[in-house]
Amino acid sequence: MSSLRIRIDDRAGSLAPYEQVRAQISEQARSGALPVGHRLPTVRGLAETLGLAANTVAKAYRALEADGVIETRGRNGTFVAAAGAAAERAVAAAAREYAERARRLGLDAEAARRAAEEAVRAVYDGTAH
Repeated sequence: MSSLRIRIDDRAGSLAPYEQVRAQISEQARSGALPVGHRLPTVRGLAETLGLAANTVAKAYRALEADGVIETRGRNGTFVAAAGAAAERAVAAAAREYAERARRLGLDAEAARRAAEEAVRAVYDGTAH
């Protein structure tokens, strides 16, 4: 049986706790460690387990729901959604919007590609703010 595993790093310079919760749930859903349909703990339950404020976990759950990683089914709880396909569709749509905007702004394809690569590098290398 799969189970949610989250570790909060509270050292200075680490990501905000809500972002750590969001990132770890997203990764576990994407990798299949948390399968589609897996029921997540309640906001209060996870907050207690992690020693966080309920609002912190609620913020992470809202972000995950907006990204299509989880879905809330009212009183029935919160579940892992089909994250992989939804994430890929969302990223493809965002990339197309970026390309269209770059073109409207007069950038050629190479300049747009360089800007996108620099943004990805900054985010994935941890240099983004």
